[in-house]
Amino acid sequence: MREVDVMGVRVEMPSNQPIVLLREVSGERYLPIWIGAVEATAIAFAQQGVVPPRPLTHDLMKDLLEAMGQELTEVQITDMKDGVFYANLVFGSGVEVGARPSDSIALALRTGSRIVCSEEVLDEVGLAVPAEQEDEVERFREFLDQVTPEDFERTDG
Repeated sequence: MREVDVMGVRVEMPSNQPIVLLREVSGERYLPIWIGAVEATAIAFAQQGVVPPRPLTHDLMKDLLEAMGQELTEVQITDMKDGVFYANLVFGSGVEVGARPSDSIALALRTGSRIVCSEEVLDEVGLAVPAEQEDEVERFREFLDQVTPEDFERTDG
């Protein structure tokens, strides 16, 4: 398993589909994962330190863990099959629970838990970004600094 950082969320064009971008801590690979708009908002809220007036689902999950004395020690992105990513929540008690990576990442950001990805997933779908392309990544980071959770709200019609 390789530790990854959450670079942020963005909307992929032209599909208008949100993605979360992870970056290998000790390497040059990036891992884009397509996610839902609600999860993109949850991740963006956590990264921006937004505290809603009432807890959202991931805030509630964090509060439940604290109330039950459980610690989320690690989120593991374990596999990808047929374009679908899989993850596990690993608790201090040793219990592991399967979950979607988007929910897992949103919860990890709220609890300060480590996020890791299997070497196999990174080998299969990770994108190596050579140093000369870092300026593109920097532009993405600038976008992330300016994006708001409202940018991911659905506009039907």
